[in-house]
Amino acid sequence: MSSSAVNESLLQWSAEKLGLAQAGLVLEPVAGDASSRRYYRVRTGATHFLLVDAPPATEKNAEFIAVQALLANSGVRVPRILAADIASGHMLLEDLGDELLLPALHADNVDSFYHRAFDVLLRFSRIGLEALPSYDEALLKEELSRFAQWFVTALLQHSLTAAEREMLDKLDALLISSALAQPRVFVHRDFHSRNLMLIDDDLAVIDFQDAVAGPMTYDLVSLLRDCYVRWPASRVNEWALNYRKLLLEQTEYSVPGEREFLHWFDLMGLQRHIKVLGTFARLYLRDGKQAYLQDLPLVIHYVQSVLSRNAVQHAVCAEVGAWFDAVLLPRIRQQDWSAAQ
Repeated sequence: MSSSAVNESLLQWSAEKLGLAQAGLVLEPVAGDASSRRYYRVRTGATHFLLVDAPPATEKNAEFIAVQALLANSGVRVPRILAADIASGHMLLEDLGDELLLPALHADNVDSFYHRAFDVLLRFSRIGLEALPSYDEALLKEELSRFAQWFVTALLQHSLTAAEREMLDKLDALLISSALAQPRVFVHRDFHSRNLMLIDDDLAVIDFQDAVAGPMTYDLVSLLRDCYVRWPASRVNEWALNYRKLLLEQTEYSVPGEREFLHWFDLMGLQRHIKVLGTFARLYLRDGKQAYLQDLPLVIHYVQSVLSRNAVQHAVCAEVGAWFDAVLLPRIRQQDWSAAQ
């Protein structure tokens, strides 16, 4: 089906759901995300809605609807669902506008915004987990496997030896063990400045269909060691400990001491950023989304920093860090990701 025919079908569906004449609707493309979902703004006069075309074969439409209800019922600001057809993958949502948190962040206001985000995370922590899939060992392993497959082998063209694979397996085991040792909470899995929107002095959450029941520090490290913006390490640790204090004061979770909490936070971030290296490489190589290459240097920095910081406590971090510097960095330096669009 041609794009014009697809757009005509979407307009017709929107008109039916809104109870309006199709002739009075205007369909405008909106920038998308890492998925195969397509977004359109539907306008009728001064009124506008967001239309999502999410192919049911690849997108989690039923999960989106279920998690939206969980979040809305917990007082988290999310887009209202006006109409949905799971079979076709069409959804009509409240239009929250275009103001993402990322471009609004600067050194003078980040404390205020992050403490608002902490309020959202605390609401997450009170959500029941019964309806959520588990962030279990299998899922953690699958995510970590993307690093070897897509970043090391496919993007950097390095063939791993048996010894290197064994070394990475040891690191995976450490990261998975740390993740599974943490109290389980609602985990968004991509809680960062591109998935938080500014709405009337409030933060709204989007892109939440991958939510799971998982480690307490996962969304915290996604926010504070954001793949798209970097803050001084001392400030990040201060924020992390501020959130720990809020957990102690406002929830019933068993929260460890500051040192162990920061250790959880560190290893959880390492798991996430190793995964992200593989995911961003896959988005480029498999899906043609070249812009994500620009974000690889910051993620690499996070990986190297945590490996170095934990080298004394964990021998495998020292081993992987030395290997990363000796084997991968020369290949990374041959890449030109700065001009990716």
